[in-house]
Amino acid sequence: MISGSVNIKKLLEAMRRLDASDLHVKVGIPPTYRVGGMLRPIEAEPLGEDEADHLLDPLLDEALIKRFNDAGNLDFAWHLPDGDRFRINMFRSGNHTHAAIRRVKAEIPDYAELHLPPVYSKIVHQTYEGLVLVVGVTGCGKSSTQAAMINEVNHTRAVNIITVEDPVEYRFTPDKSIISQREIGIDVKDFATALRYVVRQDPDVIFIGEMRDKETVLSAIQAAETGHLVFATLHTADTMQAFNRMLEFFPQEERGFIRSSLAATLKAICAQRLTPTVEGFETKVVPATEVLMTSSTVKELIRDGRDEDLPSVINTGHSDGMRSFTDSLAELVEKEWISIATAMEYAPNREALTSRLKGVQVKAQSLVGRIKGKA
Repeated sequence: MISGSVNIKKLLEAMRRLDASDLHVKVGIPPTYRVGGMLRPIEAEPLGEDEADHLLDPLLDEALIKRFNDAGNLDFAWHLPDGDRFRINMFRSGNHTHAAIRRVKAEIPDYAELHLPPVYSKIVHQTYEGLVLVVGVTGCGKSSTQAAMINEVNHTRAVNIITVEDPVEYRFTPDKSIISQREIGIDVKDFATALRYVVRQDPDVIFIGEMRDKETVLSAIQAAETGHLVFATLHTADTMQAFNRMLEFFPQEERGFIRSSLAATLKAICAQRLTPTVEGFETKVVPATEVLMTSSTVKELIRDGRDEDLPSVINTGHSDGMRSFTDSLAELVEKEWISIATAMEYAPNREALTSRLKGVQVKAQSLVGRIKGKA
């Protein structure tokens, strides 16, 4: 790893070589990378209080320092000369500075690089208005997936794209589209202000970095209702929980209206979680995915609040591009990208996955038998 004196820019430069996704800075431990989902401290002495408080100073200007001192939290982006970008969250803990730093690769990845199924491209090509959500827990690759989808729009349509992000992670280069990327705290005060004016900026496509409160959810729905294509991310584990997450921002008396609006505007929810790959695979993790596409049945279930019935619709909606986490995990095992043990660890329903994998094993044995028969 890295030894000797600790320098924040050197720590960031090493992330590409180590293929680290994150860097953690905390008092009392050495700077620690996350590589392949596992935490790996560098070979150095634990950070002292003064060292941790000032380690990130070379990345900050006076305006950022003031924001951090005022709020005790700070989100901002920073980049190296080679183009690698970093999403940095600084926060106070025990009256000292800690930080979590996410590496954002300079190049915007495509679906193949992210190992996403073809339905993601289908969603982009068939959707011109409405709401498309990418959901998952922190660190599951939502930002990269959304960037790939937006960049496909950029390469295939002559439209006006406006993003509202905190902070801006990937920088898009306009191709067929024109693009404006607005960063909270730099270009505009907050999400509510940005979204209040976004529809006056003649957008065709709007990207909301995160739906985090009532105002952002309502703004996304309203923009979708008025004929815009809206992409957004949401912190929730799967498609079914996405509805509960959005509704909990609203009082009970407003939830019927929100459900009706979602039924009218929602086009797809793509959920994902990262799973460790087998040794020797080209990447350390690949996404297991769950995709809900709207249909007349789905719209009715959303309006009626029957979210618990959505999984069965997903399981029978393969012809429409829908897929469950069970489908995805079984597919990843069949491709030999992940192990059966890993699939079981990440399976939301182990019995269903066991049943699916038996089918995969029977097919494999049958194929081996046919090959031997020809030999």
